[in-house]
Amino acid sequence: MNVLEETKYIMDKYNVHPNKKLGQNFLFDEEALERIAQDVQKEDTIIEIGPGLGTLTAILADKAKKVIAIELDKKMIEILNDRFKLYNNVEIINDDILNVDIDKTAKNAKIVANLPYYITTSIITQLLKTKVKDITILIQKEVAERICAKPGSKKAGAITYFVNYYAEPEIVGNVSKYSFIPNPEVESSIVKLKIRNKKEVNVKDEELFFKIIKNNFSQRRKTLLNSLSGIIDKEKLKNILKELNIDENVRGENLTLEQYAQITNKIY
Repeated sequence: MNVLEETKYIMDKYNVHPNKKLGQNFLFDEEALERIAQDVQKEDTIIEIGPGLGTLTAILADKAKKVIAIELDKKMIEILNDRFKLYNNVEIINDDILNVDIDKTAKNAKIVANLPYYITTSIITQLLKTKVKDITILIQKEVAERICAKPGSKKAGAITYFVNYYAEPEIVGNVSKYSFIPNPEVESSIVKLKIRNKKEVNVKDEELFFKIIKNNFSQRRKTLLNSLSGIIDKEKLKNILKELNIDENVRGENLTLEQYAQITNKIY
């Protein structure tokens, strides 16, 4: 029985269908599943977000020391408990990942997830603030390209800078929309976030740093000087930009991570 047949069998057995509100799409592409799990080692503890029917969970359980599968949908919990009741290295948790304290759940864990598109950014933002080893996620291709873009490039967004501050992002594979039940409207990509041992830039106030970046990208058409007018006095900012040799008419999307750090540290 291949993965597609297995997926359909489980859906029929338990009379379940993907929950659209939860952004569920069941992946049955064997090559993609193996690629997501390719860096898992025998000594690893894996936290899997949104295991669904447990297709990827089974692969992870065969590779890792332990798998902690966090699933919000109670219907899936029944399936997961049945499927893995004989596994001594799989723990099933019924909860919303945004309510879970990752560092208390497991120390030095690796994250593996097939993320719902509607909540991708929120989850990534939370995960990068934890002490996990690395993160492998399956997400919407467009979002993946934005995350992995070079800060200061046309495809960059606020999430680009946030991710690059904490990690080295890389797209390690693309997945067709026809590899899911049901087919999503968009293509997907597998992204590996390798957590940096040291933050990419030195920032005195991280909260201010991200506030400045967020302000700029929420007002992309404005110049840097105008987009930050609600955070700092214009004249003071003019002097800071002049000192840093940054054009006051530049748009925030054209700045590097280092330049944002320099501006933040001057304001601080």
